Amino acid sequence: MKIACITTSQIPSKTANSIQAMKVCHALKQCGEEVKLWVPYFKKAEWSELADLYGLQEEFPLEWLPFHKNLKQYDFSWKSVQQALGWQADIIYTWALQSAVFGQQKNKPVVMEFHDFPMGNLGPGLFKRYIRNQENTLTLTTTQALADGLQERYEFKFKDGSLQIAPNGTDPQRYASLPNPKEARQQLNLPENITVGFTGHFYRGRGVKLLLELAINLPNIQFLWVGGKEEHIQPWRVELENRHIQNVTLAGFIPNQQIPMYQAACDILVMPYGKQIAGSSGGDIAEVINPMKMFDYMASGRAIIASEIPVFHEVLSEQTALFCPPDDNQAWISAIRQLVENEKERERLSRNAKQEAQRYSWIARAEKTLALIKGLEGCNEEETGKNS
Repeated sequence: MKIACITTSQIPSKTANSIQAMKVCHALKQCGEEVKLWVPYFKKAEWSELADLYGLQEEFPLEWLPFHKNLKQYDFSWKSVQQALGWQADIIYTWALQSAVFGQQKNKPVVMEFHDFPMGNLGPGLFKRYIRNQENTLTLTTTQALADGLQERYEFKFKDGSLQIAPNGTDPQRYASLPNPKEARQQLNLPENITVGFTGHFYRGRGVKLLLELAINLPNIQFLWVGGKEEHIQPWRVELENRHIQNVTLAGFIPNQQIPMYQAACDILVMPYGKQIAGSSGGDIAEVINPMKMFDYMASGRAIIASEIPVFHEVLSEQTALFCPPDDNQAWISAIRQLVENEKERERLSRNAKQEAQRYSWIARAEKTLALIKGLEGCNEEETGKNS
């Protein structure tokens, strides 16, 4: 089956949405489908660079299309659908609502991924138009909370077979042969102390201020902060220096290919999200967030401490993580001390989480999507075989 994937994410870039799009395309390719990805033209990159940046193995083609900024990428969405039709795509798989609507207008089967509610002045209107045509469309949401929220806000119901709750995923095979924390720290030339780690962006609501307080209150424990854009990292680097905090290693941005080793270097991994969480495109996503780091943390086989946020319980449980109120510093301090002092509890949580992570591989996610796609009109094996 020829799958035309369309995203408005900048590729290459360090954003979570670009990583997610590349992981999805890669998994579809690994499932044996013919995949091509259309992206807006900012700058091109060789596959070797993309493979390292996003942690990929199997190559698939990308098409970078010019666009006009004042048209808010509507021209890109239109041109990408037109090119997908010229490529004789069997289906359009997109994260861009404009492309989904254009694909519907061309009577093509459409898969549309939602990670948040429709935003902007035009988003809600486009969504209303989109949901009027569910006959040949599959909608993916990364959480049940988002699917429920969309139906409540827009007063409709997804038709049977037109919705997949598709949490983000991980690559378990990349975590299969990692060293123990002590050996990983030695390989990365990191301090030897027991280590609490955080990987991800430093956007508002990610809990970096809490991480700072934890480091101050737990001076005998090493903290490893991995990720973030330089403009977000620099203020915290200055803060650490001004306050003479010695037990924090600020690694900065690390290509996705190397992230498993840095997570392996930690004894405990934390998700200290706040009650309000800024998405990469703005807005508050606390109600529906489904962070990719959660699945990578699980696959890494390290103990997890997460903020007590309702949507996290769609994936995590008391068997796989400890939970702390986002605004209770003392609870976080106590939870870290509890795990530092109780190796058996760390092992229990990490073992359960690693086992559970097998259910959330990107390939397993893609296989479920493909099974539903084949139920769409025009995507049965007889039809798609004509374009194979």
